[in-house]
Amino acid sequence: MSTPSSATLSAGATPVPAAGATVQRSRSPLREALWSFRREFVMVGIFSAIANLLMLTPTIYMLNVYDRVMVSGSDLTLLAVSLICLFLLGTMALAEWTRSRVLVRLGMRLDEMLSTRVFNASFEDYLTSASKAPTRAFNELIQVRQFLTGNGIFALFDAPWAPIYIAVMFLLHPLLGWMAVGFAVIQAAIAWFGHQRTVKPAGDASRAQTDEQVYLQGKLRNAEVLESMGMVGNLYRRWLGEHQRALDAASTAHAATARVSAISKYVRHAQQSLSLGAGALLAIDGQISIGAMIAANVLMTRALAPIDMLVSSWQGFIMARDSFRKLEELLEGTSDTEPALRRVAPRGDLAVQAVVAPVAGRAEPILKGISFEVKAGSVVVVLGPSGSGKSTLARCIMGIWPRMGGEVLLDGLPLRGWNRNELGPYLGYMPQDVELFDGTIAENIARFGEVDSTKVITAARCAGLHEMILRFPKGYDTPIGEAGSMLSGGQRQRIALARAVYDEPALIVLDEPNANLDDAGEAALAQTVQQLKAKGKTVVLITHRPGIVGLADHIVLLQDGQLKASGPRDAVLAGLRAAQAAAQAAAQAAAATSPTPPIPPAAPLPGTSA
Repeated sequence: MSTPSSATLSAGATPVPAAGATVQRSRSPLREALWSFRREFVMVGIFSAIANLLMLTPTIYMLNVYDRVMVSGSDLTLLAVSLICLFLLGTMALAEWTRSRVLVRLGMRLDEMLSTRVFNASFEDYLTSASKAPTRAFNELIQVRQFLTGNGIFALFDAPWAPIYIAVMFLLHPLLGWMAVGFAVIQAAIAWFGHQRTVKPAGDASRAQTDEQVYLQGKLRNAEVLESMGMVGNLYRRWLGEHQRALDAASTAHAATARVSAISKYVRHAQQSLSLGAGALLAIDGQISIGAMIAANVLMTRALAPIDMLVSSWQGFIMARDSFRKLEELLEGTSDTEPALRRVAPRGDLAVQAVVAPVAGRAEPILKGISFEVKAGSVVVVLGPSGSGKSTLARCIMGIWPRMGGEVLLDGLPLRGWNRNELGPYLGYMPQDVELFDGTIAENIARFGEVDSTKVITAARCAGLHEMILRFPKGYDTPIGEAGSMLSGGQRQRIALARAVYDEPALIVLDEPNANLDDAGEAALAQTVQQLKAKGKTVVLITHRPGIVGLADHIVLLQDGQLKASGPRDAVLAGLRAAQAAAQAAAQAAAATSPTPPIPPAAPLPGTSA
């Protein structure tokens, strides 16, 4: 394994910001990303101004046709006015197309800028808070991006031009201007009413639909268990309740939106008819011309179009605003490890200092102040009855337990200070519930990085897997299916073991690595541990089987989340034997003096028998 360059930081070193550097950002990461596109937004504003100014072209064209061409009867004037109108309309279309392209490219660049960070933040949030829907963050990003490239953002850029159109209406006639103002106020009131009536039902419907999908997806991952034990009917009834709640919420939201849309449509049609009627009345009285009457109708429709578009896209705006806030909270709530931070390759010295593992909904933590230290090249065996916290300790050692108290040090440096992408190759982890991923055997062993054939074969040999893989039809290129569905439990466990020892990491944590192994597999595991120890790697083994205890240099004994014993193997085993002998002697003495049969002493802990 290659060692990082000499540009490293020693233990405890802290990067010092350059003079004049801002220590605390005044904007959130999401706002900072949007602020970086301020030039593009200015361009969109300029093209929107051009397009909205040229929107007056049809109005001016009508005025000229009805008030000049029809009066003069000049074909040449009509041709000239028509050509000018076509040129201006073409320019308007070009401006609208250009601003649309600018926003589309802005959305793509925003996605490129934030997708990696959102991925890391959502992954960290799922890891630390057990979020039920880790993919929600990407849906929020898509929602924000779609709003920035849709009609809603155009309405925001066009809305400031509504007063200009209304001012032109006042130039045609004050009555027409005041009518435009009145309808604008009504449309604004509808927008406010729509916000009050639709935002909560829409949010409830969105959450209900997401919860329903998450519930069903989580259960379908265990379809074989559901089918084999006849649990599908029970699942269906529970899902039906979730589905009905989602349907009710969607129906309520749709009804609220439909009411607002119906009112808005009525007002829009009434505005078109009443503005034409008012113009006709003014034309009959001789206050405006016929051309002005028709132009005023078109102009009023155009003046109120941005407001009408705001009403129709209000729900999208609310959803985008909520998505923006959720993304902001997600990106602010996750750590942003300095990518320039580099450390020397760890040797494997492990120190666990007063580790506490709390869990939501439980008064007492699972682990209560666990502390021990081992040197690089040691084999640590963690023993204890079920529920004592062994798997939780493994996750704490790997730095993946949410809200962990205390500290885990690797070569004297806390794990939480490392860049996880940099630290990952130095760590190997095999969880109790083995998780493989859709891909080939080689890709899973190589952790889906660049497949180095030599390292993959070395890891497979180390796990006693090489000959078995060669018997597959495509060898190392054999697809394993989703979650390793094409493999047996023992095969999945061996591949997970090979993945854990790939590229010979400095610290390897194996949680029940022999749970699904036969005698040959357990012998291969013992040989693997001995090879890793010979190479100076630190191995933490969590097991119930006593056969593996003989490999231990250091034993950690847990009971009820507390450290009952920790130290060299022989010393810990001797202490346990002495304690068991004392307990048996006390039981025999109690039996000799008591008329009732005493309660037999507790069975020795797994792996601790003489």
